[in-house]
Amino acid sequence: MYSTFSSLAIVAIAATAVQAAPWTPPTNIEPQDPVVDYYISLGARPFYIVGNMTDSPLKTKLQSCENGPFKITDFAIGHRGGATLQIPEESVENAMAGARFGAGILECDTSLTADRGLVCRHSLCDLATTTNILLNETLAAKCSVPFTPATANSSASAVCCTTDITMADYLTLCSKMDGFNASAQNVADYQHGIPTWRTELYDTCATVQTLESYIDLVESLPGYRNFTPELKSGADDPVTAKYAKFPPGYTQEDYARQFAMTFINKGIDPARVWMQSFNPPDIFLWLKEFPEFGRQAVYLDESGDTPENYTAAVALLPSLKAQGVNIIAPPFNYLIMEAGPGNQSIVPAPYAIAAKAAGLDIITWTFERSGPLAGVKADDDYYYTSVADAVHTDGQLYEILDVLAQEIGIKAIFTDWAATVVYYANCMGLDGPNSADYQ
Repeated sequence: MYSTFSSLAIVAIAATAVQAAPWTPPTNIEPQDPVVDYYISLGARPFYIVGNMTDSPLKTKLQSCENGPFKITDFAIGHRGGATLQIPEESVENAMAGARFGAGILECDTSLTADRGLVCRHSLCDLATTTNILLNETLAAKCSVPFTPATANSSASAVCCTTDITMADYLTLCSKMDGFNASAQNVADYQHGIPTWRTELYDTCATVQTLESYIDLVESLPGYRNFTPELKSGADDPVTAKYAKFPPGYTQEDYARQFAMTFINKGIDPARVWMQSFNPPDIFLWLKEFPEFGRQAVYLDESGDTPENYTAAVALLPSLKAQGVNIIAPPFNYLIMEAGPGNQSIVPAPYAIAAKAAGLDIITWTFERSGPLAGVKADDDYYYTSVADAVHTDGQLYEILDVLAQEIGIKAIFTDWAATVVYYANCMGLDGPNSADYQ
């Protein structure tokens, strides 16, 4: 989704474990083993956030839930795995942590390799900052733009795309924390440069995934999890649009079909798959050719980043519904706005109101992708642009989530630290989207 550096860490998975209540899926699809012994471990962060809240009925309610029980919930979608705040994204280790936090839906952003392989990577052209490809001279030589050291007038740079290499090449890489050192004079130094509020503690050659291995991993997890793969393209990324090279004769339509067929060939029920794309033709192809997937496909919308474009994005919502789109997924800053004395209140924004009026369900992104909230205004943080004057402390994370969930009625939210959302969802009894609503 929106391109900011992120990662997440596994916090004391055994130390503060709480046994999950037996979990039954909110859909009519029966898991192979609906009752399992599986421990949901939330770690310290949700409790820190509650403790940081100002006194209010919401804080009292959240405090009342501190001893659980906690269960898996589809309201929490593991963004790039669900532990991206501290663990390298799109990796096995990240997905395992997000699952342990209780995320019921796990994401694989799906990119294409030179030999038409499908792999989990947030962008077709982010390998230079999310993997160790530059440390492998053979693979680095295949990059679209080789490493260039920093100069007095320009930052260090490189562009390496999944389409530059084969699936076999890709599987030799390590996933790393997304970031780079703009002042680097060599590729070793270029590997670093994450924000200070993230960590490299778990940056120890995390295991990359293919789309098929991601499906196998999600299937192997106790507690019955679901899938939200995103088909990546140049539609949401100008760097990808410039450098990614599809194999000769292979089209975006072929890519979208191969993506869907991977789940069909794996025998995955479409009711468990929430496909995503920023590219409208992908959504419409799935609606036409794979309607069981298309009816619950998630249209990712970032077309309203400026005031003028925001108005146009709001106006477009009824026509999307008329064309068969059922779920719209904007960033959460589109959905909320400041109001009241001194702009200190947070309320639903026109986009949210219009989407609901059009009959669209809403999933949003990305929670816990920003640093400490005290700095979001000074940093011009993307996710808080619409409420920057009203946000001052980390405790307001749950105030924002409460507006999204209770006043707007979002069906689910992507999160870089699934434990935070899982705590709230369990306390409020939120199960997430139900595939039966779209059949």
